[in-house]
Amino acid sequence: MNQLSLDPIFLPASDIAAVSPDILRGSINPTELRHTLDGLSFNTIYDFLRTAAYTLVTEGRTDRAIELIREFDTVVTRMGEESESLLNIHAALMQILTALYIHADLTSDALLTAATALNLLSQSPKRKDEPFLEILAALLYDISFIHSSRDENKQAEREIEKSMKLFGRLARQNADRYGAAHLLALNASTSVYKSRVKQANTLAQYQADTTTYMQMVNEGIEDAGIRLIESLATEGRTLVKMNRQREAVQYFTRALKYLTKISPDMTLIQLQLSIDLGQALLSLKSTREKGIHLLNTMLYKASKLNADEEHRRIVDILVAAKNPALDIFNVWHKLFPRS
Repeated sequence: MNQLSLDPIFLPASDIAAVSPDILRGSINPTELRHTLDGLSFNTIYDFLRTAAYTLVTEGRTDRAIELIREFDTVVTRMGEESESLLNIHAALMQILTALYIHADLTSDALLTAATALNLLSQSPKRKDEPFLEILAALLYDISFIHSSRDENKQAEREIEKSMKLFGRLARQNADRYGAAHLLALNASTSVYKSRVKQANTLAQYQADTTTYMQMVNEGIEDAGIRLIESLATEGRTLVKMNRQREAVQYFTRALKYLTKISPDMTLIQLQLSIDLGQALLSLKSTREKGIHLLNTMLYKASKLNADEEHRRIVDILVAAKNPALDIFNVWHKLFPRS
């Protein structure tokens, strides 16, 4: 499982022999389940659920693991979340689902369940107890893989750094349980940091290319304008991945300015660049409304060009903008007020 948090090497399972597999029955009575859960420690329940999910994954039944965890979460949700112990279990189930979705390459679902878990944990942001810390640390560890795979390295860095610190804190209290997780987080951070350096070097190369193409444009060299536009667009997209949207807006704006001079009519390339610009504007509080307006305008343009893929992309961006629960960092400052 690419050493995601469900791997037994990550967190060694405690004694789960006392847990009856019957608690995973979708038809189990909530009162009966509450009685069973009240007699078990959080780590015992958590390890049982993680082991059950991982076992199914190793058998090639990841879909069944997802189904089973979701069914169990439905039962737990019916019980209510008035107690801290039930909230812990609900958050843990969302964290396990996140790992399963990542393994199944369902990143949109993974980000949604991760956001749900973070929202649950943020209800008590000042907690420092073991269940809170280990769920949060495992969740951040897993989602750092998503952002790293997308070259969104600043996000991945923040996540893996926090995961590393949390597991380090836990390891000082219980090295047998959390020592391996701490080491794996340290190892993962090395990869993220290398990607960050590589990304910065790539950006520097694009900037050098842009300077060259700009000079060629000034000298009237044929096709230099197209190369300049492509270079500016690539710089903008790289800056977005580096979470430098304000700078990205400038590059997308410049690219569109040159493109409009070359081709005044709306083209697919202009549409794509406009969507990039709209998304970058949307991510900044001061220009959010401008971004929404531009994207709504491009929605009409996409329909006229029969650009179905671009149309879907705009819809996805606007839906996510109206549903902040999809933003993985929506609760970041609530959980880490000094970050």
